[in-house]
Amino acid sequence: MQCTLRRFCFLILFFQLVYTSGFATNINGIGVPFVENYSKLTYQAGNQNWSVAKGKNGVMYYGNSEGLLSFDGRYWQLFKMPNNVIVRSVATDQNKVYTGGFGEFGYWTYNAEGKFGYTSLISLIPKNNPLNGEVWKIYVDADKVIFQSFDCIYIYQKGRITVVNAKEPYLFLFKVGNRYFAQKLANGLYELKDHALELIKGTEEIGQSGVLSVLAFGAKIIIGTAKNGLFVYENNEVKPWKTQADDFLKTYQLNNGTVLFDKYVAYGTILNGIIIIDEQGNVIQRINKSSGLQNNTVLSLYTDEYQNLWAGLDNGIDRIELNSSLYFYFDKAGQFGTVYSSIIHQNKIYIGTNQGLFYSPWPVSGNSFHNFDFKFIPNSQGQVWDLSLIDGKLFSGSNEGTFLVNNGSLQKISSINGGWVIKKLNSNPNYLIQGNYTGIAIYRKDAAGNWQLLNQLKGFGEPSRYIEQDARGQLWVSHAYKGIYKVTLSADLLLATTVTYFDAKKGLPSSYNVNVFSLEGKIVFSSDKGFYVYDDISDRFKPYVELNALLGSFASSNKIITAEGKRYWLVNHGKVALANFSVPGKVSIDSVQFNMLNGHMVQYYENINRINPWLYLISVDDGFVLYNESNDSSKKALLPKVLIRKIENATDKITTIAETDSLASTIVLPHSQNNIRISYALPYFQKGNVMYQYFLEGYSGDWSEWSIQTQKDFTNLPYGTYKFMVRAQVKGSLITKITVFTFKVSPPWYASMWAWLIYLLVGIIAILRFRKLYFRKLTKHQFEIQEQLQKEQEEFRRQEALANERKIAQLQKEQLEADLASKKREMANTTMNIVYKNELLEKIRDEIHNLTDTSGNLLSYDQLKKIQKVIDEGMNDERDWNVFENSFNEAQGNFFKKLKSAHPHLVPNDLKLCAYLRMNMSSKEMASLLNITVRGVEIRRYRLRKKLNLPHDKNLAEYLMEQ
Repeated sequence: MQCTLRRFCFLILFFQLVYTSGFATNINGIGVPFVENYSKLTYQAGNQNWSVAKGKNGVMYYGNSEGLLSFDGRYWQLFKMPNNVIVRSVATDQNKVYTGGFGEFGYWTYNAEGKFGYTSLISLIPKNNPLNGEVWKIYVDADKVIFQSFDCIYIYQKGRITVVNAKEPYLFLFKVGNRYFAQKLANGLYELKDHALELIKGTEEIGQSGVLSVLAFGAKIIIGTAKNGLFVYENNEVKPWKTQADDFLKTYQLNNGTVLFDKYVAYGTILNGIIIIDEQGNVIQRINKSSGLQNNTVLSLYTDEYQNLWAGLDNGIDRIELNSSLYFYFDKAGQFGTVYSSIIHQNKIYIGTNQGLFYSPWPVSGNSFHNFDFKFIPNSQGQVWDLSLIDGKLFSGSNEGTFLVNNGSLQKISSINGGWVIKKLNSNPNYLIQGNYTGIAIYRKDAAGNWQLLNQLKGFGEPSRYIEQDARGQLWVSHAYKGIYKVTLSADLLLATTVTYFDAKKGLPSSYNVNVFSLEGKIVFSSDKGFYVYDDISDRFKPYVELNALLGSFASSNKIITAEGKRYWLVNHGKVALANFSVPGKVSIDSVQFNMLNGHMVQYYENINRINPWLYLISVDDGFVLYNESNDSSKKALLPKVLIRKIENATDKITTIAETDSLASTIVLPHSQNNIRISYALPYFQKGNVMYQYFLEGYSGDWSEWSIQTQKDFTNLPYGTYKFMVRAQVKGSLITKITVFTFKVSPPWYASMWAWLIYLLVGIIAILRFRKLYFRKLTKHQFEIQEQLQKEQEEFRRQEALANERKIAQLQKEQLEADLASKKREMANTTMNIVYKNELLEKIRDEIHNLTDTSGNLLSYDQLKKIQKVIDEGMNDERDWNVFENSFNEAQGNFFKKLKSAHPHLVPNDLKLCAYLRMNMSSKEMASLLNITVRGVEIRRYRLRKKLNLPHDKNLAEYLMEQ
């Protein structure tokens, strides 16, 4: 039994590896490639698109029912033909776009001014072969261009047109390598040689089948007809090519074809879209309206260098990413509802939905077209949450319990409702743990290798959405609304011995939407605020700062799914990324190529299963997606450069200056019109974010931030030369080469060349005039300096004389002051001498009364009277006053004259008292000089005040000092 199982698993792995090895280089037959629709509302032109071509600059061109339609990856433009004819055919060469329609053909190109314009070639047609019908095909071949209608072939070469007239009706002209083929109705296939159509022998049997496609396919030529299928032309022989597509092409009417990857052929039909076959004639892919096309009538097909298949439809334009890493299957009919899980097992794909469990055969090889036929598994109705493959056994966790799935049948192993997640117990791989509505279920493998329910864990009954086991054997369980639980199991796994609850009080950002996952052997907890880890020592949660910094915007992911190696799928509320942890300390995140999945997965129930190391099965709302990372063609193809698509003057009214940067001369903006708008685009059409970065040399300081904006306005530019540089970034990592566009802003009139010449002439005249005036002024100034010097010398001498006079006057003043001071000292000394003398006489007078004779008797009165008389004469001696008066007048400047003039009624004694008061002498000193008592002095002072008529508040001495 075990040997058989191992052998079976080996075969499965072998087939998967074979399938995957082909998937990386082949078109996948499982699911459908991504189809991008461009409706007429998008491109704003007619419904029908008769032809498709790509220019050398990467711009796509379409022959539309309203004219020539162009698309550069960002902007659609419509160019009208003369008489508004329908453009039936388009071809391109290095510089031109050739178009043809009813009675008209010619080419479009950019003129010297950068405007995209049309040049008709009808005037070159010889008059005997006028163009009276539609031009259906155009081919560029070296130095010639071939235009084909149903009547004639027109060859344009070296400015002339030569005509090949078939004389009989024929259908379309086809180019195969360097050869050209066309079918004449009822005669077979002809080849264009030397400006003539020659019948190819052996092709007569094609007859009137209507050849609509001739393609080089390996060493043979494949001929596609409208109703008779395919033929092979090889070794000058034509024979039918029986393929799996025969009935399809005959029924739905082949209309055109193109070669893909050099080993596939895609045919467009009138009634049922596109079919793709390989070299053996096997049908690889069918793409029609139910697969994503806008319309089943394919008017034209074209394959670009990125292996994008462009389909011009009867109503719209579609782009099909055949070499994409993502292929899709959608339940357009609503057969199985919303998909919550999907998995591949035993060559079957199982889909778990809200309606039940469905399955369909899964092809062993992905190199042929596979049409899924999903069937409902009986008794599986209800919500299916989880599909998990463990040890070769497929488990289905649903609302009704847990089942083992085998060959489209169910075996119920548990009635416990709501099996959300099931996985092996790390501490014992013979046991499984399952989170469900009411807690945790334990399963055990018996001796025969069968899984059986052991029990529902006792002691813990919380809904368990996610479960992880740490190195200690403890279970970490997340509750969608309550937070996190840590559960310790008993040795027999029957009981939860301890249950610890953690919420926001323990460091979590909240109790809602906190989930637990294993990342690189470490238990992490997701939240809207980033990832958290549990710290055993503090018994708290803390932000996982290092991981959050590495993950950027995906730090708030709500789910982690293990991928191959050290890689993990991160799901951030509908956004998907693949993170690589293989380099320590660094995480590379690829999210751009999964943008088309954003919002299509069931939120909080996202499911991604690994089929093998390269292939993943991703569940989406109404189907599944296959991701093959080895098939990402964008990483292998060389990116085009960014195109300058329009240059406009944005000063007042927006006007177009040029429609390309490939100009014969540099664009020059007038200074009054120095506002420019530059529109640009990257002709990259595969699905993936395109962001742009620009830098205006001479204006900007550095490159701008990356942005999806495809135009930039620059206003009020100073005059000068500018280089506008722009580059693009695709899928977050691929960067294009830099596109450079140079333009100038002319200087204003006052800074123009003529203005500078005038400025120079005026400057020279001004310099000469200034020089003349300068020397004239210099001469005048020298004369003025001489006069000024002479005046200054005279003034100096005058000032010097005045200074000498002032010095003499000062000396005289000082001498007078010295004399005055000397007089005052002399007057003071004289006055004090008189005072001392009078005081001495007073003392003598006082002492003589005590004198006695020899007998000791007092002297007689007569004797004393004589002496007294002598003393009185000495004290009243007028000579003392005369000396004092002379000295006082000299020192005080005729004080007595001034005082006498002011107060003529003053007597000599009054004048004496005034002099003594002016000298600020005390009453005692004045009494001595006046030979009166102190009381007498006071009386005289009083009388003097009255004579001087002084107010009572005026000090007498001060008044006299002021005189």
